Amino acid sequence: MDGTLVDTEVLWWETAREVAAGLGHRLTDADAPEVVGRAVADTAAHLIEVTSGDPSTLPGAAAVRAPAPERTAADRAAALERTAAELTDSFFRKVDAGAPLRPGAAALLTSLEAAGVPFALVSASPRSVVDAVVAGALAGVDFAFTLSADDTVRTKPHPDPYRAAAERFAADPAACVAVEDSPDGTASADAAGCAVLVVPSLLPVAPGRGRTFARSLEEVDLGVLTDCLRRPNPEIQGPKPA
Repeated sequence: MDGTLVDTEVLWWETAREVAAGLGHRLTDADAPEVVGRAVADTAAHLIEVTSGDPSTLPGAAAVRAPAPERTAADRAAALERTAAELTDSFFRKVDAGAPLRPGAAALLTSLEAAGVPFALVSASPRSVVDAVVAGALAGVDFAFTLSADDTVRTKPHPDPYRAAAERFAADPAACVAVEDSPDGTASADAAGCAVLVVPSLLPVAPGRGRTFARSLEEVDLGVLTDCLRRPNPEIQGPKPA
C-alpha cells in the first residue's frame, strides 16, 4: 500500500524524521533501510538503538531519563512502546489529512475490478492506518480483504502477510502476483512464493529471479500481471528500475 498504491512513503519518512529529531537524532539516507517499507515496531527499535531511547523527549511524555548504562529491559520496552505509539499517531494524522494515489493506481484498480480479478491490500502499516487509507484515498475500491501489520504474527519482510493473503484467497502463493515498491515488501512476497512486480519508490530494489520491474503503475495492466505468472522461473523483464 504505502508507496505502491498510495504516496505515503514520503509521509512515513517525514514522520520518522520528526520523531527521530525529538529523540535527538537527524535522520539521513543511512537510516532509510530501517525506515522505508518497515513496520512501525522495526523503525521504533532502530530509533531507540541510534538514540539510546529517551522517550521523555517525545510530545506528551512524562518519563524520567535514566543514564543509558542504567536502563533496564523494562526501560527499553517502555521507550520502544512510546516511540512506536508516537510514530503511529503522527503517521495516522498525516495520512488522515490526505494521501494522494500513485500515478496509474486508480486506472489499474479499475481495470482489475472490470475484469473480475480479485485483489487484496497487504500492508506493513498498522490497522488504524490501513483503515484510514481505505476510507480515504482508496475509498470505493473493491478489495477482497485487507491485511495489516496487526493481522499476522510477523509482518514484512517475513513471508507471513503474503502467505496469509494467499490462504484467504484459497490459492497457491505461486498463483498470486504481489505488487511491491520496497526491498522489505519484495522480500516478503519472494519468501511467500509469489511472483513479484516491483515498482520502486524511495529505495531501489535489487534485481532477482522472479522479479519483474516497471517504472510506474502507469506501465502496468492485466497483461503485465499475467505475464508475471506465465514464467515459472521468471528472469528480469520489462523496464529496469530507474
